[in-house]
Formats: sequence, C-alpha cells, structure tokens
Amino acid sequence: MSIIINKVTKSYGEQKALDSVNFEVKKGQIVGFLGPNGAGKSTLMKIICGYLIADDGQVFIDKTDVTKETLKAKSKLGYLPENNPLYPEMHVREYLNFIAELRKVDKPKIESVIDKTGLRAECNKKVHQLSKGYRQRVGLAGCLLHEPEVLILDEPTTGLDPHQLSSIRELIQEIGKSTTILLSTHIMQEVEAMCERAVIIHQGRIVDDKVLQSDADEKQLIEVEFNYRVEEVALESIPQVKKVKNIKGFKYQIEFTTTTDRRSEVFDFAYDNGLKILNLQKITQGLEERFLELTGDGS
Repeated sequence: MSIIINKVTKSYGEQKALDSVNFEVKKGQIVGFLGPNGAGKSTLMKIICGYLIADDGQVFIDKTDVTKETLKAKSKLGYLPENNPLYPEMHVREYLNFIAELRKVDKPKIESVIDKTGLRAECNKKVHQLSKGYRQRVGLAGCLLHEPEVLILDEPTTGLDPHQLSSIRELIQEIGKSTTILLSTHIMQEVEAMCERAVIIHQGRIVDDKVLQSDADEKQLIEVEFNYRVEEVALESIPQVKKVKNIKGFKYQIEFTTTTDRRSEVFDFAYDNGLKILNLQKITQGLEERFLELTGDGS
C-alpha cells in the first residue's frame, strides 16, 4: 500500500502553503517528513488524510484518489495528529471500545491491539492517569484498530523523555514492518533512527528526498587547514574532488565523489606544494546539517 502525492498545491488566500509537491512513500517504508515551522508539513498531512482539499494535484492511497473516494481512502489509513485527541476521563479499554464501535471493528481486535502497543498493564486506568508516553501508545492503538495499511503520524514523539522516546521508536519500527508510515518530526535523531528515507519541505516545496542508509555513500567531506592560502582551483586538481569551499582563513572543506578515504591524497598535495597541514579530518554531514543547509536556520 503506497502513498502517491502528485503535484499538490494549496494556498491560503495569497499565501501558497504547498507548491506542486511530488513524492511517493512505497509499501512498507517508514519515511520522515521534515521542514521548518510553516513549511507546509501539517497542511500536506491533512490533505493526505482527506481533512483538507488541495487546490490542485492528486493524492492516492494505493490506487484510491483521496479527493474522489474520501471515505474509501480513509478506511485504508490511520492518522495520529500532533495533539493526540483523547478522552481523559475514559478508561483505556473504554476508549478503545468506543473507537472500535465507530470503526465497526470486532471486539477481539481490541485485545490484540492492547498487546501490540504494550498497554496490557495500563488498560484499566483512565487516560489522564497515564504518562505522555503511554497516552501516545493509546493514540496509536486507536489508529491501529481497523488494521490500516498506511499510518500518518504528526510529531509522534514531541514532549517525550528519552526513555519514552526509545519506547515509542521501537513501537513505530515494529508497526512499520507491516505498515507504510509517513511521520513528521523535528527530532532529527529520531528520523535517522527510525526512517529509511527523509523528505524535506521548505516554503511549500520539496527540497530534498534521500534514502538515509545511502547518504554516507554519496559523498565524503574532508576538512583541512594549511599554513598558507591555497587557490580553490588548485585543490580541485586532486583526483575525485567534486567541490572545494574556503571556510575561513587557510581552512578548506573538500567534497569528494568517493567514500574511499582521501586524506592521503590531501597530504600528498600539501607535500608536493610545500605546504604544512595544521589540521586534517574527515567529517560527516548528518541529517541535521543537511536540513539547516537547505532550509536556512530552520526557524
């Protein structure tokens, strides 16, 4: 079961929230959806879930057009919004019974979902008595009752302590073994830990879409500081150099097109040109660095 977003555009008055957005989440993937505040994340997620209508473009859950067959599309997905709307005075099992009745779900599935989300010891407590981590589990349990093939999670780990983060991460990864998941979060480490892809949106446009496991294979960055200024074009003569940037003074960042360690070539360059190396290190550009590079300061 896949999610296909095809040239989706949405405006609020003169402000364009989404500008011809295109990407696909394939069956069985967990994809992180990232962007600064106001970038268009929540708007797109609400369009995917059928709560908002796009001005232009299409969204498909599998082969079901969300706009033309809204109820059918909704039956295939579960949605956990950021504020996780629960009924605090209800007991956990009572709440899940309520959701099951709305969804016309057989009661035995409630017990299955309670076990799957680790709520067995908490299911006779009232929702307001639970920690935030367990309230998130209750929200996820409600989403899973009708066995959706697609899950849309909006900031599922916001406000959780490190222990709760780890617990919810493991739960999402377990669910992701049989469910297609698109999740929005501001916590880069959680995306790197849970997701196989990261899609970054900025000012209503997709600015990056990367398979995280292969990021390290795409480029290698080496930072070097000499005792004298060097022209960038001279450093570009080193084999397999893609780009050279003067960071400050005599310090340079060199991007290579290979993952093979090229520090020895930089050392040879310095020796051949009568330069001394004051500092030489291989650095890794993580998801957070790429996010800030593409979106400015992220504010």
